Amino acid sequence: MRDVLLLLSIRESIESIEEYVSEGRSAFEGDKKTRDAVLRNLHTLSESVLRISPELKARYPEVAWRDIAAFRNVVVHDYLALDLAVIWDVVAADLPVLRSQVTGILQDLSPGGA
Repeated sequence: MRDVLLLLSIRESIESIEEYVSEGRSAFEGDKKTRDAVLRNLHTLSESVLRISPELKARYPEVAWRDIAAFRNVVVHDYLALDLAVIWDVVAADLPVLRSQVTGILQDLSPGGA
């Protein structure tokens, strides 16, 4: 049950990020509030990944669990040195994949689907 709640949190963070960046890259790069909101949700997402059980991570090795956890360290510890182009690439390329994976896992874990 805890893993399901964490996965729901991850999906919610992704949905929030998608909403925040819906106006595109230049709006993301040009608005400090949007950047801060995206980074906060990336932090929340990666913290949730750290708390997912090793058993669930082993069951779904196609998810880049370690990379996401490593990214958390960058967001938290290297905040002042963040490259917006790298953050945008994560948002544009990696989050849609993660969203699909998380949705699939939730469907696997929930009898009625999530």
